[in-house]
Amino acid sequence: DIIEPKETSPITGLLAGNMAPAEKVETEEEVDNSLDIMKYWGEEKATVKTELDDGAIATLKQHYEFYLKDGMTVLEFGAAEDSYLPEGLKLSRHVGVGASQALMNENSALSESFVANLNDVVAERGVNSDELKSLGAGQFDAVVMANTIDFLTSPREVFRSAWALLKPGGIMMVPFTNREAYKSKFERAQTKMWRDMTDDQHMWICGSFFQFSASEGWENLKGFDISPEDAKKDDGILGALTNSDKMNMYVVQATKAFQDDTIDPANPEKSFSSRMWLMPTLEERDKQLLSARLGRTYQVLDDADSLASNLDSLPKVYESLVKMDQFAFTFSMQAQLATDLLSDPDFTANDEQITAMKMGLGLRTPSKDFWELVGQRTAAMDPEDKVNLLAHIIPRFGLDDAEQEAALQTFVAGLEPTFELIKSKCPSMSNSDVQLAGTELLAAEILQPGRSSKKEFATWVAAMTEDEVVELLAKRKNYKEKAMADLKTMQEEREVEEKRIEEAREKMMEQQQKARQERTMAFNANTGKMEEIKKK
Repeated sequence: DIIEPKETSPITGLLAGNMAPAEKVETEEEVDNSLDIMKYWGEEKATVKTELDDGAIATLKQHYEFYLKDGMTVLEFGAAEDSYLPEGLKLSRHVGVGASQALMNENSALSESFVANLNDVVAERGVNSDELKSLGAGQFDAVVMANTIDFLTSPREVFRSAWALLKPGGIMMVPFTNREAYKSKFERAQTKMWRDMTDDQHMWICGSFFQFSASEGWENLKGFDISPEDAKKDDGILGALTNSDKMNMYVVQATKAFQDDTIDPANPEKSFSSRMWLMPTLEERDKQLLSARLGRTYQVLDDADSLASNLDSLPKVYESLVKMDQFAFTFSMQAQLATDLLSDPDFTANDEQITAMKMGLGLRTPSKDFWELVGQRTAAMDPEDKVNLLAHIIPRFGLDDAEQEAALQTFVAGLEPTFELIKSKCPSMSNSDVQLAGTELLAAEILQPGRSSKKEFATWVAAMTEDEVVELLAKRKNYKEKAMADLKTMQEEREVEEKRIEEAREKMMEQQQKARQERTMAFNANTGKMEEIKKK
């Protein structure tokens, strides 16, 4: 019988809860700068084999046997002379991607193969290989990458490519052995991080590569110590005193979550979150802030479809937002501006709109006939209110519409007269509130052509009473306060979750030695299988 693998290391238990280090791990790793990696693998090491020992091979085959089934399509990263598949397994397709065609030619399990440099990547996108991309998105039931992770200088991008190539529900398995296993053969190509870390740290860091490549796009994140019972354990002094040349074997794995093709009205936040799993430029905190705001906005918009269709504009927007001082223009404000922009059907992130946004944010010298005047005349407004004003103005640019261009000039020309009129009606109102009320009125009636002429607008504002202006302002502030309350609730919920993760991590780390001593499975050389250890 095939026995389901069990997690036996406390670190892997932590991974099983979809938890990873609290801080993002830097993964760009130092390697020998003089090393031509493809020449190294394709020529210098073209025929040098990995040569795992029999016990490590047997446990890996046993692990694969539980997850790989006849008829599956499998993609293998780091393919070489042996894929360590269970005997008798009949895959419908097995594509090998490696650095040595000579070694892949010896591998009879592969149905096809090609050479690709897994260290040649496009940042935040994936492996830079047209042949790999030509395989097509969502084509494979499983991706395996054995004894390869220690040579990857940009592992997150490799994991991103794997995610894209997997079918929803497909599994990626990353087996590796202890760091000393083939040091004498390939140490020059190993990353410094791998050489400096212990095996438990390797499992932890491998889990973080899943987490930080596609976030919640990976689920069921688990780690396994499938080492033969007689293998030397990397366990401090006790491990050093254990005289064994047997190889440890570990596997970290996760499955590709199902990504929403459309926005689910019942849970739009989840849908937006899934649509951003692989989105470049955005950090994880940005995605969390955005998914909550986008979800709330989707539920109140009349034209909610435009919000969903604009989602692909986010990286272009954030290329500018990430340059802002996070203290003056907070992550929360960035997310709010992005959400407000995407909510406008006229916003397409065209070049003129992006230029307008940069001018409005002070990232580019402001135009004297518009942005400089707007900045001077709204100087008293609160930063959050200026974000809202930017969201009104930016989508009005780049529409190739003469009436719209005239409306922009009417807007800026109408700022001072409108403020003066409001101040005359509400003499005790602060300058910031006067400017907020005035810009809201102008944005509603003047910025978009066809709503009110200059004369109609002037007549309407002149007829407003002080109470009506105050009521308008109160409604605007109530909306803002509700949004801030929702944000506070979200932040509190996140703090609770972060505390839970930290407590679980501490608990698991405390159990490390105990878990090592109380292994529940071991490799039986007589049967060739992983079996439950019978307790005395």
